[in-house]
Amino acid sequence: MPIASSHLPVRHFSYLYSMSIKHYFSKDEDQRARFIFNLIAPYYHWIDKGTQKDYRQMAAVLNERFPLQGKSVLDMGCGTGAWLKALSFYPVEKAVGLDMSSEMLKQAKVQNPDLDCLHQEGSLTGFDDNSFDMVTATFVLHGMKADKRAILLKEMKRIARDKVIIHDFYGKTQAVAVVLEWLERSDFRNFKKHFPEEMAGVFPSSFVLPGVGGKALYVGEVK
Repeated sequence: MPIASSHLPVRHFSYLYSMSIKHYFSKDEDQRARFIFNLIAPYYHWIDKGTQKDYRQMAAVLNERFPLQGKSVLDMGCGTGAWLKALSFYPVEKAVGLDMSSEMLKQAKVQNPDLDCLHQEGSLTGFDDNSFDMVTATFVLHGMKADKRAILLKEMKRIARDKVIIHDFYGKTQAVAVVLEWLERSDFRNFKKHFPEEMAGVFPSSFVLPGVGGKALYVGEVK
């Protein structure tokens, strides 16, 4: 549900000035991503409406291969909780989301109040080893350079008992997404080219479950 407020655009222009546009051009990927997603968070429900069907389809693909009922799931970079909500349909025993964007988490509380979405800075979570059956990330890793992807994958592997699932770009990418990724200054082209090999370098076994519309589930098996 969107937040109804005629003052929202003005408030967010004020936010833009307070954060400084220079963060968009920062060489620090985390600082740039935090700025972008904090800025667009109040309007992200429009994007969520367009992705709900795709998320449900990909969650169904995942559940068919690896039944989710009774499992504990951690979602890294959960945003508004849309992917976690799709997974929770099956239902999972425990669902927790982490995100660095305080504004996206505010939207998560409005749109998906039943989900446990928490603030988290950086790639190291502080969770114990083997804390969750499955650890996921949806359209997060393509925004990072390869060295930071490796750090996050190793952390996800550490806290997963069974599998790590990366839901992200695969194959041909739609033109509108290409433009958005250019604006975000992401690494999606290198991600699509090299990510299967990056997964293979971290997990004893890994493979890809292709989806539709230029998406896939990259699966890393911990054991």
